[in-house]
Amino acid sequence: MVATARFQKSLKRAKATRPYVEHLTELVHTVAASVGNLPQSVRHPLLAQRNIKRIGLLVVTSNRGLAGAFNSNILRLAMAQIRELESAGKQVEIYVGGRKGAAYFRFARRPVRYAYSNIGDNPRAEEVAEAAQNLMDDFVSGHIDAIKIAYVKFISVGQQKPIVQDVLPLNFASASETGRPIIKADIEFSPDAPVLLAALLPTMVKSAAFQAFIDSAVSEQIARMLAMAAATENAESMSKVLTRDYNRARQSQITSELAELMGGVEAMK
Repeated sequence: MVATARFQKSLKRAKATRPYVEHLTELVHTVAASVGNLPQSVRHPLLAQRNIKRIGLLVVTSNRGLAGAFNSNILRLAMAQIRELESAGKQVEIYVGGRKGAAYFRFARRPVRYAYSNIGDNPRAEEVAEAAQNLMDDFVSGHIDAIKIAYVKFISVGQQKPIVQDVLPLNFASASETGRPIIKADIEFSPDAPVLLAALLPTMVKSAAFQAFIDSAVSEQIARMLAMAAATENAESMSKVLTRDYNRARQSQITSELAELMGGVEAMK
């Protein structure tokens, strides 16, 4: 019941923020495409296109257990992604959201650059902004050359999928996250495109991270509801089995006592 109440609240937030994040991402791609021919010194630092050698991977997990295979699924995907990148000669910097993820990587003896355990079941924008800002700072400074986020994406109540989302650098050759192609056209901006990108790019990264945490929160509550429902069914089944075993043992004891009484009566005759 608690998970159901939290799920309804998280579901409303996830549905409310997704259109904003998708359209913001599409807008950033459109504006960034228009400044593609400008010198690198004029363009925004988050538009830097470098030879990707070190990748920052933010893995979003939960703070608590009892959520079925929720954490194991995303951690399995994250480790598969890390091994794939390392086999390709890349280095991976790990950023973790949630105590379960931090504990897992500590057990696996994988160094974690930043761990965020203060983000709860109801993520707030200012809490997630810290994680996004650290990623952007490392990208601008050249410590990492790309940003990816691994989380459980909420698709519907019956479907949640662990994915790895590319955030930076922007890929103009591919379609946006909404599935609609980015159209390059001559557009006049006021203020000009570099000024717009200075505000839009950090907002896009923060929004992408915020949506990942919100989707993860919804998916966690769904997994917890299913886990608790399964636990309730198992408890009821176990209760029936134990009650049956108790009745059999009690019947056997009564039968034994009656046999002893009858034996004593027969002995007194």
